[in-house]
Amino acid sequence: MTSLFCCPVCGAPLEREERVYRCPGGHSYDIAKEGYTYLLPPNRKHSADPGDDKAMAAARRDFLSKGYYSPLLNTICNWINTLPDEGPVILDAGCGEGYYTSGIRQALAVAGKLPKMAGIDISRSILRLAAKREKYVELAVASCFHLPFADEAADLLLDCFSPLAIDEFRRVLKPGGHFLYVVPGAKHLWELKQVLYDRPYPNEEKETPYEGFSYEAIIPVDFTLHLTSPADIRALFQMTPYCWKTPRAGVERMEQLETLNCQASFHIHVFQKL
Repeated sequence: MTSLFCCPVCGAPLEREERVYRCPGGHSYDIAKEGYTYLLPPNRKHSADPGDDKAMAAARRDFLSKGYYSPLLNTICNWINTLPDEGPVILDAGCGEGYYTSGIRQALAVAGKLPKMAGIDISRSILRLAAKREKYVELAVASCFHLPFADEAADLLLDCFSPLAIDEFRRVLKPGGHFLYVVPGAKHLWELKQVLYDRPYPNEEKETPYEGFSYEAIIPVDFTLHLTSPADIRALFQMTPYCWKTPRAGVERMEQLETLNCQASFHIHVFQKL
């Protein structure tokens, strides 16, 4: 089967066999038992095990699997379903544990569409979870800044809280293709930040145009999280960058919480390639 992925060494198309990807140049990449492959060359790794670690990956899986962010997922799916293409090629750059990737595929399938989808993430730990969640999407460990895709391969690219590699996104999108960039709003998780920090500050909001794209829309998604268990509060904390930079006193305050009502706020920036 011809893959959506390209060889990260020579750029040639990859063919997917039962247990391996191969290119005409003789390069091959094993498929892990979970179903993903590894397309991150050693010279593009900045650490021994880059990206989210096992604890963060598990926290994301546990929290998102309970549907707390379903309003965001549903908004993304509803927008994508307005596109006329019945078999779009969709790339998820920074797919994490596959919650949005899988949700999009399922929503399009329910609508009678047959997307071809691939997702990449730089974290091997989180790709294992994505591959266990979703068997109908090609998944690979790779960098957003060196996407293993051919030029103008995709109808749609999703970047949900992942690094912005705009040059690569422009390269792999077809003319007329869309790019969805999901970022937190100003007061995202504000009540949690008030617990963690003595002087919390709102997230910066900006509207940045990018060369080669038209700015189509900004779609706000706002709702309230009702967290009713310490385990869910801790999972939310662990899946955010706050777990790396919160003072011990803030962590201790968070760990004493039994429940938390917290606002969630996102902006979906919609771009179209010219």
